This record gives sequence, C-alpha cells and structure tokens, in this order.
Amino acid sequence: MKITAIPCAMAFGLALLAGPAARAADHGFYLGAGLGQSESGVRSGNFNFKDRDTGYKFIAGFRPLDAFAAELNYVDLGTPSNGAQQTKSRAVDGFVLVFLPLPVVDVYGKAGLVSWKTDASAPALSLSRSGSDFAWGAGVQFHLGSLAARLEYEALNASELAKPTFLTLGATFTFL
Repeated sequence: MKITAIPCAMAFGLALLAGPAARAADHGFYLGAGLGQSESGVRSGNFNFKDRDTGYKFIAGFRPLDAFAAELNYVDLGTPSNGAQQTKSRAVDGFVLVFLPLPVVDVYGKAGLVSWKTDASAPALSLSRSGSDFAWGAGVQFHLGSLAARLEYEALNASELAKPTFLTLGATFTFL
C-alpha cells in the first residue's frame, strides 16, 4: 500500500503546483528556436536526390487570442549528403496558426507561405534554385505561463525540392 500511496501523493502535489499554470498560454509576442530532423533534396534536371539531416529554426510570432497566432520563421534544413550529392536548403516562412487551447497543452495546425533557396552539388554538376510555395504543419505545445515546449511537423509544397519535411522539438518564450 505504501508503494502506491507515494506516487499518488507525488502526482497530487504536482497537480497542486501546476494548478495556477493550467490556463491558456500567454498572449503577446514570442521568440523561440527549434532543432530537429529534416528530409530534403532536389528533384530537378539531372538531380534526383533526397536524404535526412539535422536542421534548426528561429521563431518569432504574435498570439493575440487563445485560438490564433501569426508566426515568421527562419529555417535551415541542414546539408543532406550521400557522399557524391549534397544539398543546402534554407527558407523563410510565414504561418497563421489555429490552436485548440487546452489546459497546459495546445494542439495546433498552421498554414502559410515559404520562400526557399537550395544549392545542390554533385561531381561536375551544380544547381541553384529558389522559389515561393505553400507550407503547412501541425503540432502540440506544452506551456507553463510564458514558457512553452513544442513538437511540430512542417511540410513545404516545393516540387523542385522533393517535398521537404521538418520534425522539430523547440521552445518559445512569450513577452507580455
């Protein structure tokens, strides 16, 4: 009996501590960053290459209401390489986010536009492409007041870039 009473008491204590923070996320401007795994490449001309690498992003946004936010991100999808071929993709994207705000957790979807640039190289061959396309994503965010941790998936609808995707774990901080 003592073994089950201790975890129950700990869970109850944590619930009491988290009680004041179990409300909607703060409104206002927020900044953050994320790190994750990207899958990108090139499907254009003589290039037909797609691989994974570590990427990162910087986040700036504004959340005026519990259910809506606007976000601008700088994204570096890393430098996937298979030895002979290599790509370097970067992007700036803007999203509108729609939240399902729950206590301590937000589930969200996002849609927007991305402006991207990719440089690719292979033996005796190089390629540089850029463009603007539709982008979308979804995620879940755990927040305690102004600090939030998020897990999200993003996809860029850029056909020349082999439909890049990005799965990130990040954090944001809201300034009131």
